[in-house]
Amino acid sequence: MKKWGIVLMFIFIAGYVGADQVLPFFQNEVNIEENTKDGVHNTVEQEIEERQIYQGDLLLVNENHPVHRGSIREDIVDVYNHPDLTENYVLLDADIQLSAEIAEKFSSMVAAAEQEGVHRFLISSGYRSFEEQGQLYKEMASDYALPAGHSEHNLGLSLDVGSSQGEMRTAPEGKWIENNAWKHGFVLRYPKDKKEITGISYEPWHIRYVGLPHSAIMYDRKMVLEEYLEYLQEEKTITAEVEDKKYTVSYYPDAQTETIDLPEDGDYAISGDNVGGVIVTVEK
Repeated sequence: MKKWGIVLMFIFIAGYVGADQVLPFFQNEVNIEENTKDGVHNTVEQEIEERQIYQGDLLLVNENHPVHRGSIREDIVDVYNHPDLTENYVLLDADIQLSAEIAEKFSSMVAAAEQEGVHRFLISSGYRSFEEQGQLYKEMASDYALPAGHSEHNLGLSLDVGSSQGEMRTAPEGKWIENNAWKHGFVLRYPKDKKEITGISYEPWHIRYVGLPHSAIMYDRKMVLEEYLEYLQEEKTITAEVEDKKYTVSYYPDAQTETIDLPEDGDYAISGDNVGGVIVTVEK
C-alpha cells in the first residue's frame, strides 16, 4: 500500500511557536512558521464576486446554511447512463444522479480499495433535487431527512455509499472509507461523536467531496467541515504538504476584503464557504 505523508505548517500572524508545541503527524512533524504568505508570491488581485461565495467544493450546508440555487453542480448526470463512471461499483437503482466529476473520483477511489481486496461498494443515493428532498422529508420526517435545500445531497458533492456485504458500520467497505477516503479528497461527513457540531447522528455511509489538501487536514485533526472552516477563518493562511505536493490555503472574509490574491502561474482553486467567505487553495 502506498504510504501517504502530510506535513502541516500552521502559520500565525506573528512570532514562532516553541518547539515543545510541535506535534507528530503521520510519522512526520508539524512545522510552525511565521505567517508571511510565502506560498503566494507573484500574485495578481481579483475582485470577489458574490457567486464565488456560493460555488465550490467547500460549501457548508446544514440547518443554518441552505443551498443556493447557484451552488448546485452543473455537471449532474444520470450515472446509470455512463458506464465509464460505474466500472468499480454498482448502483442501487437506475435513477441515481451525481456530479460527473465526483462520480469519476469515487470510481477511482473504489478502484484503489479493490487493490486492497475491498470491492463490494454500491451507491444508494447521490444528487437530489429540491423537490426530491422535499418529498423525502415529508415521508421520513426530521429524524431521518433534512428539509429541501438543507441537505448536502442538493449540491451534487455528496453520496450515500453502501456495501453488498452488510451494513457500513461493520462492513469492510465502511472501515475502508473511514480510514482511506481522505486520500482521494472525500470525508466522512457525519462521523461519531460530532452530532453536537453537525446536528446529524453518525452516518458511516454519507461521504462528501472536499478535495485535497482539505480532506487530509480534516482527517488528521479529526475535524468536520464546520470545524475546518472555522479553523481557516481563525488562521487565515495555512500550508500543507500531501505526498509530494505543497499547498497554501488562504481564507478571505468577504466583509473585510474586496480582492483575493491569485498566483500568476500554477494551479489554484477557489471555493466559497456558503457563509460569506472565499477559500483560495494554491498548489505549488
